[in-house]
Amino acid sequence: MKLIFFVFGFFAVVASQAQHENHTTPVSSTNAQAKSPRKTAMAQVGKNHVHIDYGSPSVRGRNIWNGLVAYNQVWATGAHKATWIDFSTDVMLEGKKISKGKYGFFTIPGKDEWVLILSKDWDMHLADAYKPENDAFRITVKPTINKDLTEALTYKVIKNSDKDGRIEMSWEYITVALQFENLK
Repeated sequence: MKLIFFVFGFFAVVASQAQHENHTTPVSSTNAQAKSPRKTAMAQVGKNHVHIDYGSPSVRGRNIWNGLVAYNQVWATGAHKATWIDFSTDVMLEGKKISKGKYGFFTIPGKDEWVLILSKDWDMHLADAYKPENDAFRITVKPTINKDLTEALTYKVIKNSDKDGRIEMSWEYITVALQFENLK
């Protein structure tokens, strides 16, 4: 009798696992996540450790500006989850004090100007839950047009000195930058 229950139990587990396998998505290079991997950019600027986490999509022959990424709409400035920036010390951005911590980095791309935004909300899917009332900082900048293609969206934290630096986002033929100054 015990043998019958054991055999029955064994086959029930095997059948359950086989059924579960049909509901899982195999990991492959064709999955959307593989096309836009999570990446980080970071640097030590004086006593300030600046860390950026972002999804890095590639151009892959697509029309990016005012195509894949719409003009005049809030963009998470990366793929899948919103991009976030973490400052380990307080910083000054264009004369405004920003407390140390983690911020969502959003942009509003335009043909001639971009709005760069740091939001108190940093953990969200794309810009789905973005609310302007949670902005900690906004600035309008002119993008730089590059002669060379940046295939995969790329962030850099660039140390100018121990006191200041800049964050650059480049993709396709565009670069935008956010200057910061350490307060400690």
